Parts: sequence; C-alpha cells; structure tokens
Amino acid sequence: MAGFFLLEMAQRVDWDLTVDIYEPRDFDKYGPPGCNMCAGVVSENLVQTLAAEGIELPPQVVQRGIDSYILHTSGLPTVSINTPADDLRIATVFRGAGPRIPAGDSNWASFDGYLLNLAKKRGVNVIHKRVEDISWENGLPQIICKKSAAKTYDLLIGAVGVNAPILKKFTSLGFSYEKPFVKKGFVSEIYLGESVVQEYLGSSLHIFLLDIPGLKFAAIIPKVEYVTISLMGEGINKTLVERFMNSPEVRSCLPESLDWHFKEKEVDVGQACFCMPNLNVGPAVKPYGDRIVMIGDCAVSRLYKDGIGAAYITAKASVVTSLFFGIGSDDYKHHYAPVCQRIARDNIIGNFIFIITMLYQKFTLFSDGMVAMVTGEQSRPNVERRMSRVLWDTFTGSATYREIFLKSLHPFFIWSLVSSTVSAFIIRLFKKR
Repeated sequence: MAGFFLLEMAQRVDWDLTVDIYEPRDFDKYGPPGCNMCAGVVSENLVQTLAAEGIELPPQVVQRGIDSYILHTSGLPTVSINTPADDLRIATVFRGAGPRIPAGDSNWASFDGYLLNLAKKRGVNVIHKRVEDISWENGLPQIICKKSAAKTYDLLIGAVGVNAPILKKFTSLGFSYEKPFVKKGFVSEIYLGESVVQEYLGSSLHIFLLDIPGLKFAAIIPKVEYVTISLMGEGINKTLVERFMNSPEVRSCLPESLDWHFKEKEVDVGQACFCMPNLNVGPAVKPYGDRIVMIGDCAVSRLYKDGIGAAYITAKASVVTSLFFGIGSDDYKHHYAPVCQRIARDNIIGNFIFIITMLYQKFTLFSDGMVAMVTGEQSRPNVERRMSRVLWDTFTGSATYREIFLKSLHPFFIWSLVSSTVSAFIIRLFKKR
C-alpha cells in the first residue's frame, strides 16, 4: 500500500518519483510460496476506506462477507450476534493465492496480489527478489539481493513483517530500531468444500471464549471452500491447539467426520496447511531514522485484530510524512511517530479488555451474565444492543479499544450486565435444586 500511496500522492503534486518494491512471494501460487501467515479478516471500515482511495476489492478477492458471528463459551449455549449496522460487515480474504488446492482450479484471487498489481499499474517497479542485506552507502540506504548489484535509494520503507528473516538486519543499521515484542499464534486452513462450509458455518464468524489456559482469543473463519482456524494467546503450542480443536464447542461447528490431528509437518486433514507465526503484541522501539521508516506489524499493530487496518494507517502516515514534511528522523518523530503511539496506547486499553475477557472465560458466573445479556438484546429488536456492539467491535476491529472501553462504562451497560448476571445466577440456583 505504501508504494501505491507514494506514487498516487506524488502525482497529485506533479512530483516524479521512482518506487521499487522488493517482494519475493509469488501471489499467483497456492500454498507457502504466496502465503502471508494471516487469518485474512478485513473490517468493512477498511473496505470502505480503501474504496474512498480508489481501491475497490473485486468479488474474487472477497472470499465471503460476514454478517454475524456466533459466540461460543465453555458449557453455555451459543449466541448469534448480527451486525449492529448495515455498514459494519466484515470480509474474509486470502492474503496469498490461497492454501494448497485439493483438485482443479478455484475462482479466488489474492488480496496482497491485487494490491501489488494496483501498485504496478500506478507505476511501481516490482522486483521479485529476496533482500539479502541492507546497508548504508554515503548516508543513503542500500538494498542488496543475491546475484544482483546493490541499489541505493533516497528513502527506504520497511514493510517486512515480524516473521521475515530480514527484519533483524534493520536492528543493525544504527538508527536505534528494536523489533516489536511478539508471541506465537496459530493459523490453519482446512478444506471442507463449498457446500460443507455453507452448511456448517454459512456467513458467520465463530468466536470462542473457552476456559483453556493460555488461550485469549480463537476464531473459525469461513471462506469459500476452506475455513481458517486462528488462535491467539499466551504460550500457543501444539498441545493447546489440539485441546481447542477437540473441544466440544469446536467439534459442534465442524463435520463429525473431520479427524483433526497434527502430523509431523502438517495437519493431516485433506489438503490443509498450518503455521505458527509470530504476532505483534508490543510496538517496536523507534521505527524510523534518517531516510528510513518501518510500517505495519514491524512497527506497530492492533492487538489481536485488524493487522491489515494498522498496516494501512501506518503506510499512509509514513507516505504523508515523507512527501510533505521530510525524510529525516525528526520529521518522522513529529509527524509519523504520534500515529504509531496512538495505536500503541490504544493497545494498552486492549490488554485490559482482554484481561476482563479472560475472567469471562474462567468464571461461569460472568459468562452466564454476558450470554444472558446478549441473548436478551438479540431477541428484542427495539432494545439498545450495548453488549452485542461491544463484543462485535472487540472481535472484528470495527472500533478502537478506547471506544469499546468507553461504551462498556455507560451506566445502562453496567446496569444491564449486573442485572443479567444476577438473573442468570438465580436461574442456575433453581436448576440445581
């Protein structure tokens, strides 16, 4: 996105720029060659923002529009939460061309590949080589690829991701950059077939708040022929993943015939694949210097959600700063760093929200009250759906954590939650008698 914005904005002010993008992935190939290790959920806010920029996502890129999600909690009935407004749907995409195909060809297209092609049409030069090293030449950043002459640039924008081996090279360039704090996640693509995905999941995102130690957030995301499993939390490992996948709440969402287990190198389910990528859970230190700026999750990202949205925000902020204020360290400090800091501060509130969420996972009394409140809201069409909106925004990236927190402090929200919890507690007592 940064390359697209650089040329788009430069052309507005009649500046002649040459922009190169180094991209070793081939987004036309299925499986690992085009994989970006991402669950691929895009908020409708971002879809609309991109449209305002002239970037319309075609139907082949949008795997499925999500109009509701189903909340699963340990031992409690599921509750379906519809989109709070027509303009708050979310979309599912494949960042690459998609996972390994069981048979034949599919109609889908890569989200990242589509954006890259837009940049090429705008005039960006795409160099399909892997960057081996980065250095300085007479105060200018220099890119070195294998079996190629080094190239020197006026400005280097790093959009390499926290899983890229080249990221460690940036820490030795002398501008005091330190990589973000990361934790392991889990992403798996499981082939079910289009009719089975529609039958079992439809257009609903399934969210899981289960009492599994270390698990903060989990989702099953429907696409066309595949479903994506996404887990985030503390100490994600194979034991935790297997416990999640074999829980009754998850098994109820998938065909009984699905025999899910780990093999040595891949998940032994048809043509499924999986990865355990690093996830940004803390911002980088000083993601900028003279003639260099880091964007996306190698700088800062939204905590546990909407990484694509954060990449868009930081990409555009870096381009605006570079073109209209300058490419020195002080320019980025005054005009780019505040954007990263706002996201990082919001994530502090997000951490607190997920601590509260873990209480709901751990204690039945709290989860009883939450489910009762949501069920009541969804069953009465004219009532203000306060808990439904808070949960929707928390898990879809449709609002900042600060906005979510303020909504949860509303007196009517607190009163409804307390009364729902007390009612659920009384009902549970009577059932025990």
